[in-house]
Amino acid sequence: MSPTTSDLPACSASGHVTFLGAGPGDPGLLTLRAVEALAGADVLIAEPDVLEVVRSHARAGVHTPALTVVDDVSAAAGIPAIRDAANLVMEAARGGKRVVRAVSGDPGLDGDAGTEMLACATAGIPFEVVPGIAAAVGVPAYAGVPLRDAQGTDVRLVDARTASERCWTEVGASDGTVVVSTTLESVAGAAGELVAAGRKPDTPMTVTVAGTTTRQRTWNATLGTIAQILKQAKVLPSPEGHQPVIAVVGERSAAAQRDQLAWFESKPLFGWKVLVPRTKEQAASLSDQLRSYGAVPHEVPTIAVEPPRTPQQMERAVKGLVTGRYEWIAFTSVNAVKAVREKFEEYGLDARAFAGIKVAAVGEQTAASLVDFGVKPDLVPSGEQSAAGLLEDWPPYDPVFDPIDRVFLPRADIATETLVAGLIELGWEVDDVTAYRTVRASPPPAETREAIKGGGFDAVLFTSSSTVRNLVGIAGKPHNVTVIACIGPATAKTAEEHGLRVDVLSPEPSVHKLAEALAAFGTQRREAAKEAGETVTRPSERRPGSRRRRTT
Repeated sequence: MSPTTSDLPACSASGHVTFLGAGPGDPGLLTLRAVEALAGADVLIAEPDVLEVVRSHARAGVHTPALTVVDDVSAAAGIPAIRDAANLVMEAARGGKRVVRAVSGDPGLDGDAGTEMLACATAGIPFEVVPGIAAAVGVPAYAGVPLRDAQGTDVRLVDARTASERCWTEVGASDGTVVVSTTLESVAGAAGELVAAGRKPDTPMTVTVAGTTTRQRTWNATLGTIAQILKQAKVLPSPEGHQPVIAVVGERSAAAQRDQLAWFESKPLFGWKVLVPRTKEQAASLSDQLRSYGAVPHEVPTIAVEPPRTPQQMERAVKGLVTGRYEWIAFTSVNAVKAVREKFEEYGLDARAFAGIKVAAVGEQTAASLVDFGVKPDLVPSGEQSAAGLLEDWPPYDPVFDPIDRVFLPRADIATETLVAGLIELGWEVDDVTAYRTVRASPPPAETREAIKGGGFDAVLFTSSSTVRNLVGIAGKPHNVTVIACIGPATAKTAEEHGLRVDVLSPEPSVHKLAEALAAFGTQRREAAKEAGETVTRPSERRPGSRRRRTT
């Protein structure tokens, strides 16, 4: 729930600043207080990578001024210096704004944030601190490396970028667990410092890059072998040259048990880039489900929705709805709910107009859309979420109990006649009304089209025959390494007719069952690779030069 004004700190004439920890990278690790602060912010100040984590929780219209660091080379070339974060924070707060200054990890471990807090205190600007999960704690947890054992291992945190010789000497002399914040380019050097300070070269070590994100990757090594292991893995430094990593060193750091404890990287679709041929609104729950399996969903709409060419029929039906013409109204899609809702708003109506009318929804997503509108459906299929499933539960017309025998069915112009025929067979009269038209969507950006054809996606979910035809029409065929998952036999047949090999078939015509089936496929693939002693890879990491061909 979004915060009310009373939930937020009082705003003085000089504004207010919230120093907020954005955590190590996973947006799901933001605290509830962080989400509240972001929702009430007038100004949001953060580095670009942190901005990606927190932006979705900020309100529409929040100001996000550029935060750029100009290096010595740029300054020497005469490039004007960009105002630093402290100046941006102070300027906005003095203007009476609610400012959120978001930093990676936890503000208490960020030296720059500490300097900015002191500047606010000196200027008399009220501020608060919202802690975040520090990378030194969160990343090992996601890598499956507990930092302490039952005996209470001593844990030391070291920032290799600022560690002094004395610091290395102290941690080298201890036998506790050392968590080192460093960069991919410098991790071997940090290992060398620990060996020089007294740690044995065979001391276990784990190194995690892009921790808590779906790009996370962890290597098991020792202080003496980490340089060679990274070299063999052909790990490339980032273009910026400062790719942060968290290394955990210690005899009792559970590095040897990581294969059993690596819960995050062992998710069935970890790191898979999955194409979902739907809009963000339609794919919301499906994309959330895919993320729970470790996947990275990428929504690409294949159809666009337009008003009917002749709106008079829809207008008459909505008026009939208000005047008591119908006993039932049946919604077969989220788009149908949206079309009726828009017509209601056009007439100044709201959900109260459904009073006395029974409402049916073809499935869970359509039902959720109705609930969002303020309408609780009376009938949702108990089994298959389809027109056939809806008919299985639909009561026959009974003149004793049903004062009206008519059903309003707002739907797409290309919908099948299954529901209409079934309702008539049950004794109902049906007003079959075109509420919206579906047309092929515009092609996605060139980058997305190239990823589809070039094997950049690990899987694509086809939820209907039209999504197959439209995706191929606007973007081309998926590459032969891409896993093709279809919601049912009809969709699979269409995919095969377009020269695609179907790898996954949903056991039920449900998008959520389809996602479950893809996750099961990913699990089987992962287990097969492990049994064969092979490295677990994503489908897109094996790209042959040929295009996908139909197999028999």
